[in-house]
Amino acid sequence: MMRKSMDNVNHSGEAEPEHVLELIHTVMHQVRSQQYQVLRDGPHAITHMETKVLGFFGRHPGATQTDLALHSGRDKAQLARLIKGLREQGLLDGQADAADRRNLRLALTAQGRAVLDALEQASAHLAVQAVAGLSEEEQRQLQTLLQRVRDNLASPHPAHGVFRSRPHVR
Repeated sequence: MMRKSMDNVNHSGEAEPEHVLELIHTVMHQVRSQQYQVLRDGPHAITHMETKVLGFFGRHPGATQTDLALHSGRDKAQLARLIKGLREQGLLDGQADAADRRNLRLALTAQGRAVLDALEQASAHLAVQAVAGLSEEEQRQLQTLLQRVRDNLASPHPAHGVFRSRPHVR
């Protein structure tokens, strides 16, 4: 009778912090991959960043490029290129600000709204798929634990011993 061999080096069965972060990374990679599939299969070949720009102007119609830069922390030149591309695709429209004609007030076109709505609908389906089989209590627990991980990472003080090297195991 053959026994299944176990990889004790890479799968010790212990929950190590590195494995938790690797799992979080893998889950987010799967989410992004499926989101990008929706973008690739759609009539507009838009990028993830362009989706973020559409979402901002969907939530803040009439905002300016400067408003987006302040909100996102992104470089104005990068945002100018993204906005230009979205306007060329007919997804964003701009009107000169009545008070300062140098400022352009941006908003989604009907076509831009339709693209954003389709992406949001696909994201909602993906969210349901991601937690399929989890009870409401398990979903709350998962959310609470992930919020704690987020808060730990946002903390200005690193956890004790994080930067100490691990002892060499022979």
